[in-house]
Amino acid sequence: MSSERFVARRIDRRRMLASTLFGSVATLAGCHGPSSPKAPEQVALWPDAPPGGGGPKGVEQATKTGALYNVAEPRLEIFRPERPNGSAVLVAAGGGYQRIGMQREAYPAARWLTARGITAFVLVYRLPSEGWSEGPLAPLQDARRALALIGQRARSEGIDPARVTLLGFSAGGHLMGMTATHWQGAGPLASLDLGAPALGPAGTALIYPVITLEKPYDHTATHRDLVGTDPDPALARLWSVQSHVAPGYPPVFLTHANNDRIANPYNAALMAETCEAIGTSVAYHRLSSGGHGFGMGEPDRVTAEWPLWYHDWLAARGMV
Repeated sequence: MSSERFVARRIDRRRMLASTLFGSVATLAGCHGPSSPKAPEQVALWPDAPPGGGGPKGVEQATKTGALYNVAEPRLEIFRPERPNGSAVLVAAGGGYQRIGMQREAYPAARWLTARGITAFVLVYRLPSEGWSEGPLAPLQDARRALALIGQRARSEGIDPARVTLLGFSAGGHLMGMTATHWQGAGPLASLDLGAPALGPAGTALIYPVITLEKPYDHTATHRDLVGTDPDPALARLWSVQSHVAPGYPPVFLTHANNDRIANPYNAALMAETCEAIGTSVAYHRLSSGGHGFGMGEPDRVTAEWPLWYHDWLAARGMV
């Protein structure tokens, strides 16, 4: 079998997996007929191998709950609304940097956004524990590259580059929080050529995010996969979002449940305090219950309220 055919088959399998996952979640949500969103377009983040090389062997896998792992080909999945309004959101689902919660978080968010005229770019990013040479820098490289690609495609997609925001859940909240900072990392990332300047996001929405990796909030999978189980305190601080929030950080939307036992609600409170201290606009909504991983909210529960607040936040910034 030629290398070209092998590559084509890998891409087809990846597209088949994405289509199957998205179709499953659309069915669960009762999306049928002409109003159902189309399967996303798949766009590779890197023209060749990702920076540094490495990565997992074999084909991409999904858990029974539709979370991806063994991600060998980082990419964007583009969901286009029937009536685009010129704004876009880069979406990063969570999973502790061990998997990516597509069915639980990314695809429901994409459906919600496109229903409001917003183009959704779902990020499928490299997972640090899957053998990538860049380690914890890999997801951040992918997210910054994604913003560069959105900027490159803005005209053809009918997107206003000034109307691009971020949305991240859990570990994806950590990733989007870091992506919105000016921190350029270290080593290879400091001189990484993204192919185009990365857009400066117009806002960042962080949903039950992991923000700090410092003690005593160091028991998350995000902490383990980025800095290890017993890192130097300086390293834990380096990979904490609040350490890199500086003047110019975009407006922030935060939602966190008071009874979250995975990512302590202190994370969102710390982010709100840090942003307020430098004059960044913050909309911080605390939920009395909901735990962790409630995605776009659950019917007849308090978590169903947060998308309404998020809609208002987007509307106030001309995104809806």
